Amino acid sequence: MLHEHRLFPADATARAIAVKLYETIKDAPIISPHGHTDPSWFAENKPFANPTALFLQPDHYIFRMLYSQGISLESLGIPQQGAIGDPSAAQQVDPREAWRIFARNYFLFRGTPTRMWIDYAFQTLFGLNERLSGDNADEYYDIIDKALQTPEFLPRSLFDRFRIEVLATTDAAVDTLSWHQQIRDSGWKGRVVPTFRPDAVVDAEYLGFRENLVELGKVSGEDVSSWKGYLNALRSRRAFFKSMGATATDHGHLTAMTADLSLAEATALYERIYAGRLAPGDVELFQAQMLTEMAGMSVEDGLTMQLHPGSVRNHNLKVYQQFGRDKGCDIPSPTEYVRALRPLLSKYGNEPNFTFIVFTLDESTFSRELAPLAGHYPCLKLGPPWWFHDSPEGMMRFRETATETAGFYNTVGFNDDTRALLSIPARHDVARRIDCAFLGRLVAEHRLDENEAFEVVQDLTVNLVRKAYRL
Repeated sequence: MLHEHRLFPADATARAIAVKLYETIKDAPIISPHGHTDPSWFAENKPFANPTALFLQPDHYIFRMLYSQGISLESLGIPQQGAIGDPSAAQQVDPREAWRIFARNYFLFRGTPTRMWIDYAFQTLFGLNERLSGDNADEYYDIIDKALQTPEFLPRSLFDRFRIEVLATTDAAVDTLSWHQQIRDSGWKGRVVPTFRPDAVVDAEYLGFRENLVELGKVSGEDVSSWKGYLNALRSRRAFFKSMGATATDHGHLTAMTADLSLAEATALYERIYAGRLAPGDVELFQAQMLTEMAGMSVEDGLTMQLHPGSVRNHNLKVYQQFGRDKGCDIPSPTEYVRALRPLLSKYGNEPNFTFIVFTLDESTFSRELAPLAGHYPCLKLGPPWWFHDSPEGMMRFRETATETAGFYNTVGFNDDTRALLSIPARHDVARRIDCAFLGRLVAEHRLDENEAFEVVQDLTVNLVRKAYRL
């Protein structure tokens, strides 16, 4: 199913160079500094229940496509939640029947990166070379299910097999990080680290925001009823995350808006937020102020700061109410950066101890806004194509639009941003092939010397990500 020269240039000269470049990095270790895999997998190291639980149910790239064709999430066994976000009993569905639905509709993924990722896992991990379909669904299921019962397919074994050097999860600010502690206590050598994600205690419209603030005060031992106590609570939690191996924070806001309010203004704003007496615009202004506050904390503690703006979350309210967050119904929105980031960058953009990685779902901003910003501010780096643009085309567009202004060295390599464990090596392989294809073309066009291309591809694969995330 998978051609050895897939994704390389059609031009023979550029393709030959890309192939040589790829040979030098195809087996390089995987550094995954931003993702959403479940740390309990590695803490407990239990077998995955079945092929459906491994491939289908954690991966919203898969079930959002099936849902778009009228296939219910219930039929796929996607766990349901109540409106307040508490897990209820998972829909009782035969996992084999859910797999059959997936197999019968596998044609829907033609031409998508999802198809390439899944085929990669089928072929490289299970030796399955015939295209998945309704006719061979049970054969596929049985082969994968049998493999999952062997020690080679336990989570830690897969971690080692994939040559993962470090894997970062994404964790709420109030998380106890008990799974991470269990990993540490086990003596296993695999490096799985948390990432500090404070959205649930920063976004006043986040479901359960008030309860989250109470929990923040409890776990930090600080009085979060005051602005000073709230900031101290966040500093305390950041220090705890750092003690558990965290090297980064992550912030998922609707916009990239930042603010730099006076102490009196910030105090009054927080008092309104805490009391629930919100004036128009307070929710966004508070998030904007908190991005600048978090930048200042990163200057203090050295944690790399990531911003993932521009997603309208839970666009399908019916799905959100029934199944909860992160169920494939978040939609990209246009995002402005130049004016939005100015307050933060004016205050901290020249700090030598600050690394600020900005992502976008609005590709039009790469050449117009983000690459020029990253090409100037010492702190600012461009995150790789994210989410809907984590594709061969999206990666190539990124290199073409960002490199001309920001170069290679104001980017941070690749991160897979996935909840699906088996897609990690597949996603990194695609990114490496696209980088080799882009560099091969530059060499073929005499825009880059070949010896330079060999240096750059090593940097894009491992060196830049290690530096940016302090790994």
